[in-house]
Amino acid sequence: MAVENVRDNVQALVDYAATRDLIGWTDRVWSYNATLEAIGALGPGPEQSWVLAEEPDLDAEPAELDLEATLADLAEVAVTNGCVEDTANGRDRVSMRVMGTLMPRPSETISIFDALVEEDPKAATDWFYRICCDAGYVRRAAIARNIQWSSPTRWGDLEITINLSKPEKDPRDIAAAGAAKATGEKYPACQLCIENEGYPGRGAAMAGGEHPARQNLRIIPIELDGERWGLQYSPYAYFNEHSIAMSAHHRPMHIDEKALRCLLDFVDLLPHYFIGSNADLPIVGGSILSHDHFQGGAHEFPMMRAEVAESFSMDAFPGVEGAVLTWPLSVLRLRSASRDDLLAAAVHVIDAWRAWTDESVGVIALDEDGTRHNTVTPVVRRVDEGGAVGGERYEAYLALRCNVTSDEHPLGIFHPHAEYHHIKKENIGLIEVMGLAILPPRLVGELAAVRAHLLEGVSAGADVDAVRAALDADPASASHAAWAAEVYGRRAGELTEEAAEQVLRDEVGAVFGHVLEDAGVFKWDEAGRAAQMRFVASL
Repeated sequence: MAVENVRDNVQALVDYAATRDLIGWTDRVWSYNATLEAIGALGPGPEQSWVLAEEPDLDAEPAELDLEATLADLAEVAVTNGCVEDTANGRDRVSMRVMGTLMPRPSETISIFDALVEEDPKAATDWFYRICCDAGYVRRAAIARNIQWSSPTRWGDLEITINLSKPEKDPRDIAAAGAAKATGEKYPACQLCIENEGYPGRGAAMAGGEHPARQNLRIIPIELDGERWGLQYSPYAYFNEHSIAMSAHHRPMHIDEKALRCLLDFVDLLPHYFIGSNADLPIVGGSILSHDHFQGGAHEFPMMRAEVAESFSMDAFPGVEGAVLTWPLSVLRLRSASRDDLLAAAVHVIDAWRAWTDESVGVIALDEDGTRHNTVTPVVRRVDEGGAVGGERYEAYLALRCNVTSDEHPLGIFHPHAEYHHIKKENIGLIEVMGLAILPPRLVGELAAVRAHLLEGVSAGADVDAVRAALDADPASASHAAWAAEVYGRRAGELTEEAAEQVLRDEVGAVFGHVLEDAGVFKWDEAGRAAQMRFVASL
């Protein structure tokens, strides 16, 4: 890169940080030199007029900058200077190193957040989220590449996301990982440990293997059930202000009274956020069960808008309103003005469910060797009398989960069944329980191939068998052939160039609805309704 371009990029980046209050205006020269050091450069120097520039008016618009492109340009300089290896991981590590110098230190971040949260919790999270975005920790540009839509189903409008934000593996990183030698200590123990804050990251060939850079990560210490936890935002957010609360201790996930007290403490601290936990068992849990953590944020999910199918009460908890929701998974909603009553009632439901067996619908609580299968995916928030978030009433959603397997369903009886694996094979975790699908990036190319074959079939006046054969013959669409041919048989008359994309999106949404139905322990048929009400009556 030309000397002038290095200077222009560094000056523009530092001005961007200064006008967004990531650094002070008088920090600019120091920050310019710190950025040069991060990319392995000793020059060029800044322009004298830039050094002596007066701070803009407080009302002035912040400096505009394509942060992703600027960091990419500076990362190329670092690669040329031999600071990092010529891989995607290497470039990302140096970009985060640069941004780590251009934002408040952790202590300053904590002080500002703590001062704000005392007066207005929403103002505190607004500020914290903004700096995490402006500092490039929350990857706004990458998140914007996700494909998102809503699909009408019998369960209401479900939210669909094809996740394109997380970068694909660089083949050079994969090769380096294969050649790397195993080592003893793994530090940090996982990507959720609070020790990640400021960590420089590792390349795939380094001791310990690949680990993302976290110099621009800031974590707010919070207290949940008398213990230290950390609050941060997800770099690749799946929903608005997607936050993570993680224990300061690297310990396994657990769903019990202690976990529920933590969830309630969280919404008392930040009443405008919901908070939830993945289940604590394989198959029905999330992707990380080794570190105790929750996920929350400022989003209303489809599950939270579900209608009530049945109301119920529990004699031991007269102050708690119970409801069976009209939702594909088996979800009980509890509401109460009393935190203590809600906590006691939720623990009662969880304990009862852990011990519940109903072989008529395939639910088995324990194996003969004591292996347990039942747990819940809990979600907590505070609402007002009308159900709007942030009120004085407590609300808990308890999705009943069971991870038993069978010869027919070796990945889980209450897991996406094989007929839907072409769209979704992974675990149904917290976010998807609530009605937001996170689908793999492979679907972009595969659904494009499906669309092309369906339109060719319409154009040629082909029958279903001919379209099925064409779908089967194309590696990009073969896994979808049976499903796509069935769609063609039902909706060929709607398949025009303009409408085909929407037809496929609606059909993907319908598949997601079926996937959630598979995960429901009590089905929406006569046997399932009777079984669910037997459990409710036992409470």
